[in-house]
Amino acid sequence: MRDATGTRAVPVVPREMDAAVLHRPFEVRLERRPTPEPREDEVLIQVKAVGVCGSDVHYYEHGKIGRYVVDRPLVLGHECSGVVAAVGAAVTRFAPGDRVAVEPGIACGRCASCKSGKYNLCPDVRFLATPPIDGAFAQFIAIREDFVFPIPEGLSFERAAMNEPFSVGLHAVRRAGVKTGDTVAIMGMGPVGLLTVVAAKACGASRVFVSDVEPLRLEAALKLGAELAVHAGREDAAAAIHAATGGEGADVAIETAGNPQALRSALLATKRGGVAAVVGLPPEGRAELSISDLVDNEIDIRGVFRYANTYPLGLSLLADPAKNIETLFTDAYSLEETAAALERARTNKSGSLKVLVYPNGIGG
Repeated sequence: MRDATGTRAVPVVPREMDAAVLHRPFEVRLERRPTPEPREDEVLIQVKAVGVCGSDVHYYEHGKIGRYVVDRPLVLGHECSGVVAAVGAAVTRFAPGDRVAVEPGIACGRCASCKSGKYNLCPDVRFLATPPIDGAFAQFIAIREDFVFPIPEGLSFERAAMNEPFSVGLHAVRRAGVKTGDTVAIMGMGPVGLLTVVAAKACGASRVFVSDVEPLRLEAALKLGAELAVHAGREDAAAAIHAATGGEGADVAIETAGNPQALRSALLATKRGGVAAVVGLPPEGRAELSISDLVDNEIDIRGVFRYANTYPLGLSLLADPAKNIETLFTDAYSLEETAAALERARTNKSGSLKVLVYPNGIGG
């Protein structure tokens, strides 16, 4: 990062910083906390941009997600990017002033899942903004060096922060085995679904069909490369996709909504012998499925949990200006306004796509 004179700009590290802290549902307070000191294998990052994720909203509204309960004050936020402010004694890949994106799931590196490359399944992962690990709605965070990645020249902090939800889409596309020429149906056009459209196109999908109930999201999907956008509240999405594919259905269907009806629609939209990938988690954790349809059509169902080994590829793809993901950025808030940002994301799905928080000032 360089200032207006071209000199490398290194953030000043204060002894204390501001953080937006969730104490209980709907109660977020701005507090002063000691600035973290990086351990020998960590980098200290001045946080520049953080996306508000659906999980942040769920913790804000309900105080828990499944077995993860906010039983003590918690800093939310995990989709983030920033500038290296300081480095630990053993750090070799980064120096103060470097622009970086953060992969927020810090795996142990020793278990069988980690050693097989599936570190997203590490049982001891420490994921930002998942109790009890604090997240990135703070001016500074300290992260282990191997989960920090350089931002390509010209890539904005906002786009770099989106590499986290984009990685979910990339991992879903990989898990589903999308190949060049495939047709892909995606149910649910929240930010993850929209970025899955970008991922599917980047990985060779020739045609992408989507469904949702919000017109703003459907319009955004078309701008990002979808061919057909179905309003699921007015039309049978699976029937529309079969009609668009000459009755065959999609090679791959990906469900990102966390809605049982969307999951059923995704399975019905999948062609015989195709693959359905499940990203979204329904609130009740269960969904009724037609086993006879799955067996008769020999459909593979593949679960998708976060991502692994996606960050370098994701950042390089997002550096392509042709991938106009700026269409997602609808709302910007300062750190002091974090509660308002969470409320906006919770209540305005018809008017907002991606809400961003700027812990060190909007445009700073």
